[in-house]
Amino acid sequence: MSALLGMKSSVLRQMRERPALRRRAEQEPGGASADPQEPATWARKARDGTEFFAQMRLLLKKGEGRRGLPCPEVLLRSGSPTPAEPVDPDRGQRVLTQEEVELLYEEALYTVLHRAGAVGPEQVDDEDALLSYLQQVFGTSPEEHAEAVGHVKRAKAPTYALKVSVICAKNLLAKDPNGFSDPYCMLGILPASGAQQEASQQKEPRFSFRRGSKRSSPLPAKSIQVTEVRSGTLNPVWKEHFLFEIEDVHTDQLHLDIWDHDDDVSLVEACRKLNEVIGLKGVSRYFKQIVKSARANGAAGPPEDHTDDFLGCLNIPVREVPVTGMDRWFKLEPRSRASCVQGDCHLVLKLITTQRDTGMSQRGRSGFLSYLLLLSRLLWFEHRAEEPDSSSWRGELSGPAATVLSLHGAQSNLSPLQLAVLGHWRASSRHHQSRTLDYGYLLGLLEDVQAHWEEAASLPQEQEESLADSFSAFSEFGLRLLRQLRDYFPATNSTAVGRLELLLKCLRKLQLFQPSFEICPFETELSVDVAAALKRGNREWFDRLLDAKCPREQQGPQRLPGLIELADAVYADLQSCYGIYASLFHSILEVDFFSLTFRQLERLVAEEAWVLTDELNPKMTLEVASGLLELYLTLADTQRFWHSIPGRDSRSLALAGIHAPFLPAVKLWLQVVRDQAKWRFQGAVDVDTLEPVDPSCKHSSSATTASLCLSHIRELWVRLAWPEPAQAQVLGTQLGQDLCEATLFYSELLRKKADAQPAAGREAGGEQLCVVLNNVEFVRKAAGQSLRGLAWPEGAAGLEGVLPRSLLSCMQALDEDLQREVSTLTAHLTSKMVGDIRKYTQHVGLSPDSIQNDEAVAPLLKYLDEKLAMLNASLVKENLHRVLLGQPLLRAGLQPPPARCLFLSQALVSFFHAEGQGLSMESLRDGSYKRLEEELRLHKCPTRECIEQFYLDKLKQRPLEQSRFGRLSVRCHYEAAEQRLAVEVLHAADLLPLDANGLSDPFVIVELGPPHVFPLARSQRTQVKTRTLHPLYDELFHFSVPAEACRRRGACVLFTVMDHDWLSTNDFAGEAALSLATIPGVARPQGGALRAGPPLTLHLRRPRAQVRSALRMLEGRTSKEAQEFVKKLKELEKYMAEP
Repeated sequence: MSALLGMKSSVLRQMRERPALRRRAEQEPGGASADPQEPATWARKARDGTEFFAQMRLLLKKGEGRRGLPCPEVLLRSGSPTPAEPVDPDRGQRVLTQEEVELLYEEALYTVLHRAGAVGPEQVDDEDALLSYLQQVFGTSPEEHAEAVGHVKRAKAPTYALKVSVICAKNLLAKDPNGFSDPYCMLGILPASGAQQEASQQKEPRFSFRRGSKRSSPLPAKSIQVTEVRSGTLNPVWKEHFLFEIEDVHTDQLHLDIWDHDDDVSLVEACRKLNEVIGLKGVSRYFKQIVKSARANGAAGPPEDHTDDFLGCLNIPVREVPVTGMDRWFKLEPRSRASCVQGDCHLVLKLITTQRDTGMSQRGRSGFLSYLLLLSRLLWFEHRAEEPDSSSWRGELSGPAATVLSLHGAQSNLSPLQLAVLGHWRASSRHHQSRTLDYGYLLGLLEDVQAHWEEAASLPQEQEESLADSFSAFSEFGLRLLRQLRDYFPATNSTAVGRLELLLKCLRKLQLFQPSFEICPFETELSVDVAAALKRGNREWFDRLLDAKCPREQQGPQRLPGLIELADAVYADLQSCYGIYASLFHSILEVDFFSLTFRQLERLVAEEAWVLTDELNPKMTLEVASGLLELYLTLADTQRFWHSIPGRDSRSLALAGIHAPFLPAVKLWLQVVRDQAKWRFQGAVDVDTLEPVDPSCKHSSSATTASLCLSHIRELWVRLAWPEPAQAQVLGTQLGQDLCEATLFYSELLRKKADAQPAAGREAGGEQLCVVLNNVEFVRKAAGQSLRGLAWPEGAAGLEGVLPRSLLSCMQALDEDLQREVSTLTAHLTSKMVGDIRKYTQHVGLSPDSIQNDEAVAPLLKYLDEKLAMLNASLVKENLHRVLLGQPLLRAGLQPPPARCLFLSQALVSFFHAEGQGLSMESLRDGSYKRLEEELRLHKCPTRECIEQFYLDKLKQRPLEQSRFGRLSVRCHYEAAEQRLAVEVLHAADLLPLDANGLSDPFVIVELGPPHVFPLARSQRTQVKTRTLHPLYDELFHFSVPAEACRRRGACVLFTVMDHDWLSTNDFAGEAALSLATIPGVARPQGGALRAGPPLTLHLRRPRAQVRSALRMLEGRTSKEAQEFVKKLKELEKYMAEP
């Protein structure tokens, strides 16, 4: 036995470990491939569903990009250069006249030739290079340039002045007893002669306003200034500003002293007197006198009393002041080697001109206006020279240009706000409108404006108005761009979107300046202007698309394809608005761009759709219905797009209820799905060779085609998502029935194709039959999945995910029909194997007793192992289980001759179970196996025990249909005193009509069994009741039998209803058995007279298979008792013709 079990099939061991089938849906074999970007035309081909489903695939691919909310990473697909923005040379700086150009050229040359101050490392110090650059900027010839330079050189040199801002000092020495000082500053300009004499003094190298010096030249008036005294501090803060005229910018120097004031006398009056003194000695004497008189309340005192203390000094040559100015800390210096000082002083220095001998100055043009004109000229030249067609130029000026601007700004005494901000912003914003600049550069200029905005209060009204005008002009230009947002900033171009973000930030910066202007440049809030520009741009964009794609002048059928394209374009635009534009406008300008655009565009599209459907519904054709379906799907996607955003209410949309006018088109289109699917299935089966598509799957090309078609229909239904529940139920139910019909049609086509194959192809294990079985299973799964995808909520109480009753009925009916098809195909597949197995079992039964059981069974198991290995390689898991669970093979093996039968049955069960890797024991030990076990047990039993089992089986039998063969009413009891059984036949009802007149002539035979238990009890019969199906008998029969016999195993009373025929044999109408053990008086004898019990209703039936199994065991026996019993039953079976 162990050797036998070692031959178990390894195939069955692996059945439950195989992976599930993988659905192949990459491309339908034989289907027409099409570009997914082509519009769906839905052209119909007669008797060919290929084109129909190809167009359906295109429509589904269109919907694939509309699942969920769009991501910016998906929309931004290109980093190519941005579209060119509109430029208008007239919107830039106005064109200067020739005279104005010459005056500006003179101004620039004058600035270079009379430059003063130290040049920075990034600036150009070469005068010839600067003059040559200006010649190129203004485009003059060498002769004109030389003449202009000569004219400027002959002009009067400008008057220079030094602006000094004393900000603060820190870490000064403490001169007062309280540990602090009362510091103040004295500062002035040392002319060139005084500075040279100071340098020649060996004993006094440092000049001081308090110490005398031998100087013959007088000190100019107002050349010495003094700050206020800051009492009790070592870190004084002054923030005082002074202006000094400069005689010689190359040799003059700024001198500053810091003193500790020891008197309360105001220094302002003293300084005024001090400036009237001539000569340094007089300055020293007068200063001392002032101090002494102040300390003595106006009376002269000793010269050594009440002197101020020296805290440090500074000497700064004017030529070292940079062109752009100087803002730094200076370390204080001692006036002699004996002096002890410490600390630093913070100064801001700027060298300017106050009088310029130029034509523009003589005509009253301000320095700011000259600077603005010069900057515009340089921007125009630099931009053209660098990148004439680029929008990414950030205003990077060359070294000569930056140097000329720095010189002119410094000499014109422009503030940081005027110089770096107002001039650059106004010129650059104007220049941008005529030649595009980078918005990041403009945003940087606005940030500089914001940083210096505290100085705006000091601006002249003319300059404030100029700045306001520039803001208004730029805002107007930006709003004009936003109106054409889709043209200049397409959502698919990351570079363009970046420029849009910077533009919006520029507009946001302008909005921040609005409250600061006395003369407001904005009439309304910027957000209101932006929203108005966007609305206007949306309408203009929609009108352009409408005129281009579906003009209203066209007829309805001609407009339909264009309106589909328009709806698709609107949906794509809304995706861009949500994924790209909305976040920018909301985060920067707090404008809800998406809601604004969505409500406007969906209303416009809905209006066009309503008008078109009203025109087309009376002229409905399949082509029109297909187009309207495609249009409706796009509109429904648009509505769902709004609904998918949290917090959005779709009830207020113009598209709400848009499904109503599309219902006729949807109904018409769904009606043709069934026929188109059948035609497609027919074509796929015709070209199918019934070979697997590839080694990884076991179904053929037609199954893939059918599965794809079913999947496409389901996906389209899901996309349709009809919003009206009642209408959706009607549409879905009809579509589900059509899918079931198409699926059954496909299975019938496969079966017919399999029947048409040569006989060799239908033999057991035929590969083509296996492929057919696999195809049916593959399509069955696809159909089930498609039907489940057609589910809809059944009204308000419908449960999501629960299959509606109508679809559930369709699925169940389809599954039953397909199971029948599979059973038919399985019978074809296993027909030869069943015959072979029976031959092997016969050989096992006829093998000599000298052969061991395992040797006798080995050929059968080897045959099974080979055949099942082939089936496993050809069938999918579900079909292989069906072949085995259907058990035609196992039943064939369980019907051997009695010899070795038990051993063979156990060996087959172990083989198919395969130690838990094959079929389960529950499925193997079913009714067939149990009947076999019973037959084997009966085979070993005596004849009388087999006869008793026959009657026991009758008692266990239950009628399949209670009313088919009728009912019999009886009453039984046992009379213990007389030792007899009383059986009363009362009446019958609903008997079978067995005569030609539709009635019967019934009578009842009453007999006791088994015969060997009641050998003396003869059968009795009632009278014949003619022409009735409801006979009334009321006849009593007595059987003299002992109570012990009635308690025997299988003891019963058998009622047989027959139809009496006068000219032929009687017909069997039905039978019923009643166990004697249940009759009153048999189980426990009762004394005295026993009253009759209540009537019993027995349902008539016919003998079943399990009853005949005992009969088969008796047929093979040769005993007289068995033969007589079998003969009697055989005679009764002659009358049991099926009605």
